[in-house]
Order: sequence, then structure tokens, then C-alpha cells
Amino acid sequence: MTTNAMTISRLASAAGVHVETVRYYQRRGLLQEPERPQGSVRRYGADDVGRLQFIRRAQAVGFRLDEIAGLLEVKGQRTCEQTRLLTERKLTEVRQRMEELRLLEAELEQLVDECNHVATGEACPALDRLAQNIR
Repeated sequence: MTTNAMTISRLASAAGVHVETVRYYQRRGLLQEPERPQGSVRRYGADDVGRLQFIRRAQAVGFRLDEIAGLLEVKGQRTCEQTRLLTERKLTEVRQRMEELRLLEAELEQLVDECNHVATGEACPALDRLAQNIR
């Protein structure tokens, strides 16, 4: 395809996203919205496909859109250092979430174990514990 020859629907298809995703990224400032020639439609190019794919890959490894905006702005001699700092922060967040999930897993295992040891007809300890936390 020639430079800037794609419509928004072809751009979305080439990048593996929906048209509304492209529009959302434009509203968020992650992707430029090209000028619309009078009486015509906006046209996109291979760089736009690459940018969309970058955004999707960054999301796949856990970056939020605001963090991706920061990654897209990183330029110059200190690019790798800035990217490393952003990535280290993300890694710290992921490790914290993993610890929270391990604690949740242990709590759920305990609830399952309590339910397994209840005699037929007795109150469910899992429901009792959840009811206590509602207040």
C-alpha cells in the first residue's frame, strides 16, 4: 500500500483493532488524526499501523494508556534509560498485584476448605464471613 492510502477501517483491520479503538486512541492523543482533504476521507499510512501495534503490544505487557503515552514521548539520547525507569515501575506494580493475588488465593482456598468441612444443613462459613465484611 502506498503512503497514507488507508481509510480508518483499513487501518483498524491492518492493526487488528476496531475502528472505535482507533478513534478512542485519537481522542486520547495516542494517534494523530490526519487532515481530511475537502470532499474526501482521512488517509492513514504504515507508520499509523506501527503505532497502533506498538500501543497494543504495550497494553499486552500491562502498560496503561497514560503510561503508553509516556513511552511514545520518549526520545533522544536517554531513551533507553527513560524506558527502563517506566518499565521498572510497571514491574514493581505487577509484583505488588501478584502478591495481592497470592493473598486472595490463600483466602479463597481457606473459604473452600471451610465449606468442605461443614456438615450438611449447617450454616455456610464462607457466606457468614462474607456477610461480616459487608458492614
